[in-house]
Amino acid sequence: MNAQPEWMSYLTAITALVFVAGLIVLSGIILKRTGLDKRLTGGKSTGRLSVVETLYLDPRRRIVIVRSDDSEHVLLLGATGDLLIESRKGGRTDAS
Repeated sequence: MNAQPEWMSYLTAITALVFVAGLIVLSGIILKRTGLDKRLTGGKSTGRLSVVETLYLDPRRRIVIVRSDDSEHVLLLGATGDLLIESRKGGRTDAS
């Protein structure tokens, strides 16, 4: 049947668990150092330029509202190119 001692099975399982946890931590470190973590989560900025909202239309295109100082810009970002849809001074003009 099984020629391995029982402790060897536990050691193999623990080693695999530590290896997978290490890969997850390493991936997180790489994402933070490259700045991809903010792009993936839609991170907000506290500087002069910030992403207000993102709407994914399909896997290749999205609409993004970007605020710069007192202006907001609506951009269509896609695989074939980017397009400025609207730009307005004074930021929000909500009716509520």
